[in-house]
Order: sequence, then C-alpha cells, then structure tokens
Amino acid sequence: MIALFAVTDAGRRAAAEVAPALEADVHPLDALPALWPRLDGAVFFLATGATVRLVAPLLRDKRSDPGVVCVDEARRFAVALTGGHEGGANALAERVGALLGAQPVVTTASDAAGSTGMDELAAALDAAVDGDAAAAGRALLDGTAVVENPLGMPLPPVLQRQHGGHTGVTRQQSHHADVRIVVTDRIGEDSVVRVVPRTLVVGVGSARGVSAAAVADTLWRIETSHGFDLRAVRAYASVDLKADEAGILAAIAPAELRTYPAEVLAAVAVPNPSEVVRAEVGTPSVAEAAALHAAAELGGGAPVELVVEKIKGENVTVAAARIRPRGRLAIVGLGPGAADLRAPRAEAELRRASVVVGLDQYVEQVRHLLRPGTEVHASGLGDEEQRAADAVALAAKGRAVALIGSGDAGVYAMASPALQQAGADIEVVGVPGVTAALAAAALLGAPLGHDHVLISLSDLHTPWPVIERRVAAAAEADLVTCFYNPRSRDRHWQLGAALDAFRAHRPPSTPVGAVRQASRTGQRVWTAPLSEFDPAEVDMLTTVVVGSSATRMVAGRMVTPRGYRWS
Repeated sequence: MIALFAVTDAGRRAAAEVAPALEADVHPLDALPALWPRLDGAVFFLATGATVRLVAPLLRDKRSDPGVVCVDEARRFAVALTGGHEGGANALAERVGALLGAQPVVTTASDAAGSTGMDELAAALDAAVDGDAAAAGRALLDGTAVVENPLGMPLPPVLQRQHGGHTGVTRQQSHHADVRIVVTDRIGEDSVVRVVPRTLVVGVGSARGVSAAAVADTLWRIETSHGFDLRAVRAYASVDLKADEAGILAAIAPAELRTYPAEVLAAVAVPNPSEVVRAEVGTPSVAEAAALHAAAELGGGAPVELVVEKIKGENVTVAAARIRPRGRLAIVGLGPGAADLRAPRAEAELRRASVVVGLDQYVEQVRHLLRPGTEVHASGLGDEEQRAADAVALAAKGRAVALIGSGDAGVYAMASPALQQAGADIEVVGVPGVTAALAAAALLGAPLGHDHVLISLSDLHTPWPVIERRVAAAAEADLVTCFYNPRSRDRHWQLGAALDAFRAHRPPSTPVGAVRQASRTGQRVWTAPLSEFDPAEVDMLTTVVVGSSATRMVAGRMVTPRGYRWS
C-alpha cells in the first residue's frame, strides 16, 4: 500500500496526477501514524525538512519501515528520503519521477555509483549476511572486495578488484583483497563476510512425543558436526504423520513443516533405508527421503544432493539435502519504448543480471540502467535464434542472464525460441511488458474491448497459405484483428490481401486504426474506414487494428463495445 500526503494546492494536484498509476490515495497528514505500519511506501509533496520531522518519530528499522519519497513544490525532484533499498524508496522515486517528469534523487552509495550493494546481493540470493556487511558494502563500492562463489550461484554484477571475475577468484587474489565476501552455505572463517543463501532442506523424523530440546539439539549437529550453516535452511520436511508433532513444530518455529504421505517418501531412493521405520510409518526413510523430496519440489527441477545423511538423536533423526544452484534466465519485455511504460520489475531484472543479451537497438534503450560490470551481448536484426541460444547457453553455465525484447517477450518475441532450448537446469523468470497491441489500442481508444486476435503477416517463420487461412477465419468470425509485422519493403502486398479478406465480411465503414512508433519519437496515430484504408502508409514499425462489425468511431476514437447494449 502506497499513501500520498500533500497540503498545498500544487501538491494535491501532483498527488492526484500520480495516484492512479501508483494505485494510491491521498491522505491528510494526521492519518500518517495510523497508516504507517501498513504502508509499503509513502510520497510526501512537501519540503524535505518538513517530511523528516513527520516521519522521524515513526522510523524503527530499515528492514521493515516503508520507503519515503519527497517531491518538491515545483515537481523538479523526487527524493528517496528513507528506506532506499529495503523500503523500496529508490524504485518509488524512479516511478514518481517518470510520472511527473521530475528528476529522481537517489543518494544510497551503491545506487548513486550504479554498483551492486550488499543488501541487494543478499536479497538477490535470498541470503543472510554474516559479518561486517557495512564494510563489505563499502569495499564493493570501492572495488576492493573479492567475491568468492564456491556454490556457483548466479550472481548479479559486482565490482571486484580483479575486474571481470565471475564465479570466484584465486586464493592469492583473495588474500590481497580488503574484504573477502564468500557466498556459501557452510560455516567458515571469521575473517570473511559470508553471504548465506537458503540452499538446504532438512528432513526430520521422530518418535511420538519427542521433545523440542531433543529435536533442536540434533538439528544443531548439522552445523557443529557437518559444517552447514542453519541459516541456509530453506524448509523443513517430514512424513504427514508428523504434521502435528509438537516437539518438531516447536523446535523449527517460526518455520513451517512440509509433510508428505508415506507412500510418496517410500518411492525416494535413500542411502540409509530402515525396515524398522517402514514397519512403523510405511516408508523406509523419513528424514532423508523427506529432505530429498522437498528439495526436489522446491528446486523446481534443480539438481539436489543429500549433503548430510541421517543423524540419530534422542528419538529423532534429521538429514539435509542441498538444492544445487542453477543459472538464471530472465526473459524481459521492455514495452513499446517509453520509459514510463517499462515495468519496474523489468528494470529490477536488468540490474539483477550479470549478462544482458538483446537486439542492439533495445540494448541501447536500457544501457543506462545496467550495473557496472554487466556483460552485454548485442546483435542485429535477424539474429533472434542465435541470441536465444546464446542466452540459454550462458544461463546453463550458471550466469544470471537477462534476454530482452520489445513489447512483451512472449508475444512474437524472444521467449519462445529461448524456452524451446532451456532445460530444467535453468531457472526461468518471465517479466511481462506492454505489447504493441496494447500500446496501439490505448492510443486508438478501446478497439480491443471485446474478443480479438493477433496475427503476424510475416511469412519468414509461417508459410503464407497458413497465414491466409488464419486471416480468413478471423474475418469470418467477426473478431477484432491486430496485425503485427504488417508490411515491409519486400513484403508489400500481404496487408492489402488481408484487408481484402476483411472487406468480404465487414461493412465498408468498419474502422481500421494504425499506430506507428507507439510511445516513441515519431509516433503517428491514424484511422480510416476499411474501404479507404491505404496499406501504402504502413511499414514494419506500424501496428494495424481492424475493427469488428460492432466497432464504432466515437469522438475520433475506435470503440468496440464489451457486449453491453450499444447506444
């Protein structure tokens, strides 16, 4: 929940302008104390001094406080005042700045320098930090830290003394660093800062009525006897007969216990099965089987390994499985081109990636968002399949990769060729973007208000007879139709042929809309009746929308009714 606060007429006007996009309401200042515990962010259209005095008594912890942004009366600046990273103020300042045409002001060191901070590194890996995080953050910023990554986690870009190192460094380099940062799930040296990702799943089996102390003591042996940091535990698991076992639940609190039927666990191959256990609960293994099964479930296809075999305690057994890290492929839609139509999550994924792969012109759109040290693989038109293959191959090597495309990457774009090649050894994250159809429709009015279809007229990947049948079907079905790739220098006749198919099934007055370069420099929006629309005005940078028989022009805008009574 984001709340807006303003006291002047100018401030209230600015607040009203950003409220819809932020899904926020404007509140009086005296409502702030009651709202504060529920807020994700707060935007004050006040002087920074006044805002500081208002929020200072409410601040408790940067990990839980909402991000606070302050906008000056003239709308020149959107200042991230408190909660830059954890509270999301930096991102909120960027959003507010884009909406108002104001300059975002971000003063947290890592953001100001464009580098990856310790808190962002920990958040990206869902990790705890053990050691002097502030010193490590300063060393990252100064380029005097060395990051060791024995687990092979897909790291975001970090500044390192050796420049260009990716997953680890030599021991000699580490000894010469001001700060050594080690990404590991194991207990280690006191002289390093450890980033501890949650890679472990612990299985627990017990006799009925086991004490919480016995469970806790046995769990502690995972750390003391086997060297695995218990902060790396992502989940606990057992057989469903133990779902209400008070001793287990108390020992792992506040974590929850994942439980599975005995027949499910019985199917898991383990190194230490027991016929005694099978006779008792219906599976030859509880701790080892539960750890492996839950790890496989949580890993989403990632390889898992049993790193701590069954430990026997007083009426309790525990075991630990590790979810092995996978490379990360974020498939990111950048939207139609305008910065304020690019999703905040897309920008976050670009900062998260250590490698960005994309068409050269799209890379240039977002190059200013990339962290120092980000590796860029840019190529020209026609190299789509190779870009997809390169992105998948890099992710398979354990990298954090962002594969970018315009609009939505899943609509006539890079997601399909990439996912045709990506295996379960890669974590895939999809980031939706505003499609060409949606960007064009918003400029034309509401042409997609009822059933509609998207058809590409490019025959580079689909034979024209197939496209022709789809066009005929859409025309006969009276669907609003949005044409992608409508016309190029070498494909100049297909759009005319498609429109002729529609003329056989639509009134001559049916509106046809076209948008060229939606939201970009050189944008053009125009409409014409189907009988008069000229395909020669269209090129590959244009999206064409043909209305249904119900589509009308209202005050110069295309409108397709939702099915309610048309008047």
